[in-house]
Amino acid sequence: MENKESNNNKVTRRDILKGLATVPVLGAFGYGMYKKWNLDRLRHNSIAQELGLSFSDDDEAQSPVVSDGKTIRLGIIGFGIRGKQLLRAAGFAHPSVIDDWKAGAEKNPSDRRYADYLAQDNLNIVITAVCDLFDVFAEEALQAAANINRTGSDGKMVQTAKRYRRYTDLLAADDVDAVIIATPDHWHAQMAIEAARLGKHVYVEKGLTRTADEVFALRKAVKESDIIFQLGHQGRQTDSFHKAKQVIDKNILGKISLIEVCTNRNDPNGAWVYDIHPDGSPKTIDWAQFIEPTNSHPFSLERFFRWRCWWDYGTGLSGDLLTHEFDAVNQVMKLGIPHSAVASGGVYYYKDGREVPDVFQAVFEYPERDLTFMYSATLASDRFRGKIIMGHDANMEMENTLLVYPDRNSTRYKKQLEQGLMSPDKPMITYIPGRGQTDAVTSPTEQYFASRGLLYTYVKGKRVDTTHLHIKEWLDCIRAGVQPSCNIDQGFEEAITAHMATIALRENRKVFWDAENEKII
Repeated sequence: MENKESNNNKVTRRDILKGLATVPVLGAFGYGMYKKWNLDRLRHNSIAQELGLSFSDDDEAQSPVVSDGKTIRLGIIGFGIRGKQLLRAAGFAHPSVIDDWKAGAEKNPSDRRYADYLAQDNLNIVITAVCDLFDVFAEEALQAAANINRTGSDGKMVQTAKRYRRYTDLLAADDVDAVIIATPDHWHAQMAIEAARLGKHVYVEKGLTRTADEVFALRKAVKESDIIFQLGHQGRQTDSFHKAKQVIDKNILGKISLIEVCTNRNDPNGAWVYDIHPDGSPKTIDWAQFIEPTNSHPFSLERFFRWRCWWDYGTGLSGDLLTHEFDAVNQVMKLGIPHSAVASGGVYYYKDGREVPDVFQAVFEYPERDLTFMYSATLASDRFRGKIIMGHDANMEMENTLLVYPDRNSTRYKKQLEQGLMSPDKPMITYIPGRGQTDAVTSPTEQYFASRGLLYTYVKGKRVDTTHLHIKEWLDCIRAGVQPSCNIDQGFEEAITAHMATIALRENRKVFWDAENEKII
């Protein structure tokens, strides 16, 4: 009976032709396209299987961590742009955001933001504490924390969190087990070190620290504690990067001598020209506390809301965007800290009083691996260039979509190239997660992060927020007492690499890493 049903439901070549025949002119062409797509798919799958790769869309993005399911009491410090995204990923969106998502879904069936949000795992946490130096953001954080039912403005809120005006008081609270730190970079080290001292688990956004000295101090504090530490590189959860690691581990590219990564943007928000809130003023912003760990300046709304544009608070393109690209390659290739770095750049487009370059290049050398890692970025052009890992036998374009092309002069694939089984103009391996799904991504910044696998990934064909997965991994590791994927050791490598580039730029010299003595020289 089962075989009969199976045969009755089988789609034949005749059925396809019959269906396409109802479309004038395009019938035969359409079938030809289908046939070509099917042959290409089979060819890619065959090559992947021959090379021992597992490229199924059904693979898990991250091995699950067994946990005891204990409820974790969470505090968040900083509720600006990234803080809001992190709390949403943890399951707590502001009611007005959900109102916007619902309205978007009504206008556009492809807008799945609210549906995807509701489909997120319940992380079994409660937000007990919030801290922000801007009164408006602090109030918004309280409202988001109260939205335990994931509803819009018409839903029932349950207040669970208390506002703290100083981070030290939040960290000292008895009802805080773990903390998310989403402040400007100049506060990261000080807050994370204090959290570690008090035994609070830490999730901190990149750049890890504002200065190189702070990296060592933070690592020491974490190592001397029993906390679980996660650096906010959600790319650790991107499925295509996991597939890329398979390619590297199988040595499919051959000897790799050059890696080129690029991050280009061309919109004000992507160039750190963030909106200045109309309610921002000396009465609503604790400016004295904001500048405590750095140089003193008169009150400035630009410095407060657009802090990445100044060295006093941010870490430039190196600490912001380079770190994403480096971490993606580092998780795939285990590069570690480079032997040396040089850098150049300047403020070439945004003549708005900023100190931090909007165009930046850095070159890192790994002589022990006969390898150079190059980074290039501009905030005034969106020309896509991406991440390319170049080997003697093949090169790999590593983004949300993964492409591997054979090199026309490959030694390993010479026979296949001569027989026409491979072509340097066509990918020998293609991995497109979520193939055929429509994504409602609108803003240039969202498009930028989506294309690089930093906005969402796919698990068993289902679209999932990578930040949600990264926070979930951290919480599961807290419960299980194991280390997450971007722990303090991974964070140390990323931060030292980024600081080497920053020092090379600002001091106009070549810098080196003394691995034996762990010093930048």
